[in-house]
Amino acid sequence: MKLNALRLHIVKLPLVRPFASAHHTLTERHFLLLEAEVDGVTAWGECAAFETPFYTAETIQTARHILRDFLYPVVRGRPLGHPAEVQTYVQGVRGHPMATAALEMVLWDAWGRLEGRSLADLLSAPRSQVPVGVAIGRQPSMDVLLERVADYVQQGYRRVKLKIKPGDDLLPVQTVRRAFPDLPLQVDANAAYQRSDAQYLLKLDDYGLLLIEQPLPAEDLPGHARLQARLRTPLCLDESVASPLQARVALEMQACRTLNIKPARVGGLSQAIAIHTLCLEQGIAVWCGGMLESGLGRALNLALAALPGFTLPGDISATARYYHQDIILEPFVLTPQGTLAVPDAPGLGVTVDRAALRRFCVFSETVQD
Repeated sequence: MKLNALRLHIVKLPLVRPFASAHHTLTERHFLLLEAEVDGVTAWGECAAFETPFYTAETIQTARHILRDFLYPVVRGRPLGHPAEVQTYVQGVRGHPMATAALEMVLWDAWGRLEGRSLADLLSAPRSQVPVGVAIGRQPSMDVLLERVADYVQQGYRRVKLKIKPGDDLLPVQTVRRAFPDLPLQVDANAAYQRSDAQYLLKLDDYGLLLIEQPLPAEDLPGHARLQARLRTPLCLDESVASPLQARVALEMQACRTLNIKPARVGGLSQAIAIHTLCLEQGIAVWCGGMLESGLGRALNLALAALPGFTLPGDISATARYYHQDIILEPFVLTPQGTLAVPDAPGLGVTVDRAALRRFCVFSETVQD
């Protein structure tokens, strides 16, 4: 494969309802989409960076700069036998995993389209349906929270994740657990706590949670290890793991008992697969996290989550959970069994809706040679 041309689009999609985490509230999602020509086919990628650096240091604008001025120039016109080879060529660019993941995603889509095979088939992923859960942002009241949870449970979602932060943690967990005693439930702190907050986190042990996700700052692996040693509930790392090496270090330190794998966060699908393989070998449960992706990123996540090591429902969710209209023609629809179908058409398996792209696009540029 040879990447011959690249066009970048910034798209803005309104969310169905605001999504509040520990640090930020989103009412709309900005995406950086990549449109590329690879050996005569049009292939697509999505950069999952947000508009501001509240989740990681990357933003849409930093990713645009890195892709345009550094990543694309080093792979343009080079013969690539496999999408993962992009990792070799971009080693001179430190950091910027989300930008790298977007470029690799383009090549996975292109490879599948050129071979006439779906991404799931390229990965030898055995499942055609993936069980999924739903993440619920912080709500203005417990009544609204219970209404949201009841709605998603009725729709068929296999598990619910609550966003928490200091001072807004025990009450929502208590409230949901009392109303839904058998519901698979987990919480996500987005690194909002400090080691001194351990007494509050330990109280979460009483509510039969599947896991507690990323309670401490990303850099504090020793703190997570100490906390995990005191908790019965498994800790799950997210922001702390941005590469296969960091995943290995975290497991060696016993800083967690499960991992959230996001291809965008770890530098690409090939890196996500490497972490999945490592965890599978060590008997560590993994699941696929979500970044409020468009249908392009959702399609890639579903193919990844169809691999055998993903034993926990992922944060992938149906299109209608977040967007009234996506930028692909084929919306993802939740089955009554709480699953989403893994695309089986060539490449990512979805088709960009050009009319929606024009409607929601706020910026486009062709990257010059």
